Parts: sequence; C-alpha cells; structure tokens
Amino acid sequence: MGRKNKNKLFEELEITGAGAKGKAIAKAPDGKVIFITNAVPGDVADVQTTKKKKSFYEGTAVKIHKYSERRAEPVCQHFGNCGGCKWQFMGYEHQLFFKQEEVMNNLRRIGKIDLPEVTPILGSEDIYFYRNKMEFSFSDSRWLTLEEIKSNREFEDKNALGFHIPGMWDKILDIKKCHLQEDPSNAIRNFVKEFAIANDISFFNTREQHGLLRTLMIRTTSTNEIMVVVQFFAEDAVKRTMLLDAIAKEFPEITSLQYVINGKGNDTIYDQDVICYVGRDHIFEEMEGLKFKINAKSFYQTNSKQAYELYKITRDFAQLSGEELVYDLYTGTGTIAQFVARNARKVVGIEAVPVAIEDAKENARENNIENTEFFAGDMRKVFTREFIAQHGHPDVIITDPPRDGMHKDVVEQIIGILPQRIVYVSCNSATQARDLALLDEHYKVTKVQPVDMFPQTFHVENVVCLERR
Repeated sequence: MGRKNKNKLFEELEITGAGAKGKAIAKAPDGKVIFITNAVPGDVADVQTTKKKKSFYEGTAVKIHKYSERRAEPVCQHFGNCGGCKWQFMGYEHQLFFKQEEVMNNLRRIGKIDLPEVTPILGSEDIYFYRNKMEFSFSDSRWLTLEEIKSNREFEDKNALGFHIPGMWDKILDIKKCHLQEDPSNAIRNFVKEFAIANDISFFNTREQHGLLRTLMIRTTSTNEIMVVVQFFAEDAVKRTMLLDAIAKEFPEITSLQYVINGKGNDTIYDQDVICYVGRDHIFEEMEGLKFKINAKSFYQTNSKQAYELYKITRDFAQLSGEELVYDLYTGTGTIAQFVARNARKVVGIEAVPVAIEDAKENARENNIENTEFFAGDMRKVFTREFIAQHGHPDVIITDPPRDGMHKDVVEQIIGILPQRIVYVSCNSATQARDLALLDEHYKVTKVQPVDMFPQTFHVENVVCLERR
C-alpha cells in the first residue's frame, strides 16, 4: 500500500500576520500555526498544507475568498514565478509595518531584554530600481510557466537570461523587465540575449555543463558609472570578441566592460581572473565626498542611497567626539570605518576576506584617510587580547556581522574588554537578539532603529546602540 497523504486542506482561514522569511501566518483548526507562502495578512483563504511538523504546518493558499486591504497590484510581469520580490503584492506601508514587527518580536522573544522606545523603521525613498548590482544567469532550457505548460504548445525559444527559480539550482526564469535596477540594466540584458541568439552564441546548460554564456553581472553607482561583466564557460575568441564589441558599441556609456573564462563546476568568480576589455577594471561610488573603488569582486551595500542612511544612523549611534579609538568588526571593504573616521581618533577594521581588506586599504589611501588600519583574518582568531594589547583598548565597537551573527568567542571577547559603547548593525534581527541577550548583563540597549534596505522583500536591517551598564 502507498503512504497515506497527510496533507490537509483548511478552508476559509483568516491570515493574521507575517512571520520569518516573509511567510504569512494563519492558525489551523487544531491550533497549530500554518506558514503560507503566497498570502497577505488580512486575506481569507483555503490553504493546502505541504508539510506537517510537530508544532506547525507549511502550506499554500489555493483559493482566496476575501482579499486583504493590505494587498497591492504587483508591477512586475514575473511576480509569482520569480522569487526576488516576494512582497510585491503588499502595499509598501504594510511591508514596513511587518518588518518593524519582526524586529521587535525577535528582540523581545529571543533577546528577552529591556528595550527603549523603538524609532519607527526608516523606509526607502526608492521602492523600485534601487539595487546597484544584479547578476543574471544564462540557460539553454528556460523555465516554463504553469500557463505555458498548460497550453500544450511547443516552444522553440528555450534560451533564457534571468534568475534562478527559488530552490532549483538548474532552472532559469527568462526576465523581460526587472524592476530592481534602473536603466540601462534592462536594455543591456535584453540586448545581450538577443544578440547572442541572433549570432548563434550558445547559452549554458548547468546539468550537462556545456554552452558558452554563463552569467551577466551589471553594477551601477550613484555617480552614473556602469560595470558589465560577462562570464563565459570556455574560450571562443571569435564569439567572445563579437559579443563584447557589440555591447561596447551599443552602450558607449559603460565605464567598465570585463569578462571571465570559467570552466569549473560552479559560476562563482572569486577565484577567477577578471579581464578588462574596455575602460577600467573598476567603478567608483561616492558618499559625502568619500570615493569607494568597486571592482567585479568587491562587496558593497546593494542599495547605495539607503546605505548612506544606514551609515549615518551608525555614526550617530556611535556618538563620536574625535577622541575615541573605534574597532569596526566585520568591516568588509571598510566603508563604515572610513565613513566614521573623520569623527574618531582612529578606526581599526577587521575582516575575514583578504581581498576586501585590500580594497579597504586602497580606498583609504584614495580618500587620504590616515587614521584607519585594516586587518584580515578569522574574527575570533584576530580579535584577541594580544591584538587589543597591541592596537589599543577600543572606546567604541561597531559590529556588522553576517547573517549568522557574532561567534560566541567574539561576544566573550567584547565582554572581556567592555568598551563604553557598541553599535550593532544586523541583517538578521534573530541572531542579533541572541547576541544582545549574551551582552545584556553588561550592556543596556539605548536605541533601536530598523532600516529597510530592500523594498518588496521581507529582508530588514536593524541598528542597535548599547551602553555599558
């Protein structure tokens, strides 16, 4: 006998909230919570469960009986197939409400700490076309939408240049227009695809590992500079030159046109040579007169305008008088370190990625900043008592760790030296709350400021100021 299908259909459930990773929340008749992928708080829907856990279900809304007043009409033709902007069907003011609610719930439920009155979330002025970096993948067997499959038609246009379908490493959705990066991003992507098809330049097949074109990266800056990087699976000098010449001719405004020949199993370029074809091998971002050199492998906040607001909040929370020694943990390319340097006696930055530290040092030289030092290495191995004895006891620590938060050894080291103030910038308020709980015996949270860096998504940044008790 086959296994009994344990999935259930719950009818006319009221969607009551939004939870982790942007999923909507409802309560099943048996009292368990259901996390739903495609509903908006306020909807009344029939929900088909797809997974059953001990204390919750996962499910999908299969019929909407009543549409929420929080709903908005998605502007993108790819919404529902592309996984990039999962909250496009919710009004922006409601997105902000649920992002702030998630931050507060995490700080209270996980952190279990006393909180001051939290400043309302800082929304983004641009809710579309705000990203400065987009990466698109080529495929010779594009993802077919449900409507296309149901049509029973034979499709000859199998090539795609777009995004991975969520959870499917080898399926690419062809994108006609993306609302995340301003023009000429869409024009460049569509031109590259059409030119390649017209000139028989093959698209990559991930499963079988053949085809010439792998990925296309487009970076832009607030200073109107543009970088385009085309990644090829193999060298074909004739077709490579043909395509790159065509891009350069069609878009003379491109500042940096580069390419990569990458024949390995994955398409990451961090261990590959990036070859400059036209222009220079970098572009510049600018902020308060500071210039930041960005190459093909550089990390930089992907919402330039909102990054400026985030950095201003961080500097304000640090309350620098010009006399402080500041440690900037997880400094990346040293953007925050240089942004606060003019207000500090000295800033010491630590980062695990050596190439990012080289960028930080070069940017500091370009900006004539002489009161910063940058060090590369695993944070828990570099940020030690010996390091502090050599470089000085920090008055203020700024920390901006990855989504996993700070390693417990790093937290213990902070507790061991007890700087007067900590400014904690986080892209994951759950791990931030965990770390704040560890620091709570010695530090009081005095300010909390959520910041929306990514409209139309469930992601949210949060900045916390801690003062020594």
